[in-house]
Amino acid sequence: MQDGRLFDKAPKSAAGVRSVSFPAELLDAVTHHLEHFAAPGHDGHVFVGPQGGQLRRSNFRDDWVKARKAAGVTAELHFHDLRHTGNTLASTAGASTREPMTRMGHSSSRAALIYQHMTSDRTGPSRTALGP
Repeated sequence: MQDGRLFDKAPKSAAGVRSVSFPAELLDAVTHHLEHFAAPGHDGHVFVGPQGGQLRRSNFRDDWVKARKAAGVTAELHFHDLRHTGNTLASTAGASTREPMTRMGHSSSRAALIYQHMTSDRTGPSRTALGP
């Protein structure tokens, strides 16, 4: 809001309300995070600010930059790039168009097709090309 208050609003479409899958190997880490760092309850935010409030772009960005630097990652990596990488890897591994749509909460295939762009792994030297 203009006065600085935050509020939750509904996703752009019904597809935005979804369960999120992750590898079973991460269950302990996710459970630990939810128990120690997330807001309590079924409707609690998974990621909160230092005092338990909703994240704001400004304080999240500071934490992201600090974590990125600690990991030795350059400034060229933006937080949203993680979403792009995950969905590109799923597509490269053979996911159908519907699978990234469900993962990302999209109601149309248009956005999901972005992640099915050509990668060098699928057109590399082990592939044979026919054409002019």
